[in-house]
Amino acid sequence: MSMPCRARGFTLLEVLLAVMLLALLIGGAYGGIRAAASAMRAGEAAIDRTDRLRTAQEFLRHQLSRMLPLVWASNESNGQTYVFEGNDHSMRFVAPMPGYLSKGGPYVQTLELVRGKDGLQLQFSDAMLNGFEVEKAKSSNVEPVLLLDRIRSGRFLYRTLDEQGKLTDWSSSWPDPGVTPLVVRIDLTMQPGVQVPWPVLDVPMMLNAGAVRPGLRGPVIRANGGAPQ
Repeated sequence: MSMPCRARGFTLLEVLLAVMLLALLIGGAYGGIRAAASAMRAGEAAIDRTDRLRTAQEFLRHQLSRMLPLVWASNESNGQTYVFEGNDHSMRFVAPMPGYLSKGGPYVQTLELVRGKDGLQLQFSDAMLNGFEVEKAKSSNVEPVLLLDRIRSGRFLYRTLDEQGKLTDWSSSWPDPGVTPLVVRIDLTMQPGVQVPWPVLDVPMMLNAGAVRPGLRGPVIRANGGAPQ
């Protein structure tokens, strides 16, 4: 008479080994999923950063190149008129706004590099030229538009023509508020960790170069190719 076969089960050690192997597999899969998700988020952030930078550059190029020699302020004591004001961290000028942002007429526009939570911020604000007052603009409750942040260092530079009609060196301050510069440069260095660098932006004005020669005041400006009168 044959003996009945006993069913052989798993030992405790085998069960523990199986659980450990399963835990290792789950841990590896979870780590891979986290790495993939982190890479996806980093890629989306880089794409968003690139889009923001490109949008900011296109907007700045559009606005600066269309600068108009219109007076937005004057000093009654000395008769000084203000068409353009600029230094290494701010500039103010008159230009039309894009159609989707404009209510008609030219706008006084201000660009500033200001200190933010994580480095410098490039901010933009605007106000209609009609009725514009400097003091009223300073006390305005309207928040400026943030164009770009996480900037380590930055400066605005200006260039024009000298009396011999040659390009001057770049200057961090604009000496004559009664005329516009010929070229504006926005030079920014981004914070470490920002994967998208800022290409130096040089914007020539869409005015005849002779109209912005130092010493000229109130010329009649014509489009490209025209001559001031």
